[in-house]
Amino acid sequence: MTGRDTSPAATVAVTASPAPAESSAALPVLRHLQVEVAGACNLRCRMCLVRYRPALDRRTALFSLDRFVALLDEAPELERVTLQGLGEPLLHPDLTAMVATCAARGIRVGFNTNGTLLTARRIDALLGAGLDWLHVSVDGANARTFESIRDGARFDRVIRNLRRVVRARAARNAKRPAVQLNTVLMRANLPELVDLVRLAAEVGVDRMWVQALSHDFGDTTGDDEAYVAIRNHSAAQAVWSDRGLVPPALDEARRVASDLGLDLRLPERGPEPHGAAPLSTDDLPCDWPWTGAYITHRGLVQPCCMVMGDDRVVLGDVTTMSLSEIWRDEPYRRFRASLLTPCPPSVCQGCSSYRRVF
Repeated sequence: MTGRDTSPAATVAVTASPAPAESSAALPVLRHLQVEVAGACNLRCRMCLVRYRPALDRRTALFSLDRFVALLDEAPELERVTLQGLGEPLLHPDLTAMVATCAARGIRVGFNTNGTLLTARRIDALLGAGLDWLHVSVDGANARTFESIRDGARFDRVIRNLRRVVRARAARNAKRPAVQLNTVLMRANLPELVDLVRLAAEVGVDRMWVQALSHDFGDTTGDDEAYVAIRNHSAAQAVWSDRGLVPPALDEARRVASDLGLDLRLPERGPEPHGAAPLSTDDLPCDWPWTGAYITHRGLVQPCCMVMGDDRVVLGDVTTMSLSEIWRDEPYRRFRASLLTPCPPSVCQGCSSYRRVF
């Protein structure tokens, strides 16, 4: 997975209180979309479902430009669009056109990438199209750790490409796109967290975002080999399984980032245990179903980007219904209502964002 939407606006959205359960006269307004523009990927990262399922065809596992424009037409109040999902966005031949389309409409737009395909030509085209943010995944401070996690990537190439982005923006004397280094924190790379902070500061990114694994997949109790594999990997690599390991590493990373002047976001252990529900809407840690939607490359609508797996929960299909119809249809209403109860949807109970450990 290339990562969830971690743009500053998205960070606010995760922690803000949601709107009350809607009535027919007070439908929530769709403010942001995350679209999996490419379902295929050129890597086989160990924490991503892509690794454990048959590879998709890079030429066909795409969300078409025409359908993308139609989505924007159906959601005139959109403020932000994120062009990423399980696949690698830079595999889409029309990615730059999608960026330009959003920018022309005044919609903030960006994506997370594994960084392997950030050639000088692609960088120049994306910056020219009006890209608002660009996040690059770096999960190790050296080649050995990084390449063992991001199977198929080359550490030196990704860091070189990241430097290219920073230099290209400086050459334009521009402030955009905001450039962020993203790290998925696991037992495998926890000892290198401080070195990763130093690397981010040396490269010159605007921000470093450190997150935990997105889900424990506890709701996938069947014998699907892909889910068994990723569930086992998540259990083995989750840093929060041993609380004694994490605080000292986070404290040192925070200190070094402060010394270096790096804007650093670290995961914080929250008050909600696994499976517990908030006591009121004011405590709800996730407002995705009231403000945004995630759409797979096949057109399936899901409540958020943290689900990973379009067979776990689907609220509609934009190939058979309009997005506006799906947004106000009964499956969405039931999902929102369930999330406000002491027994939220099972797919939410293992979510790191819902549990406040992301």
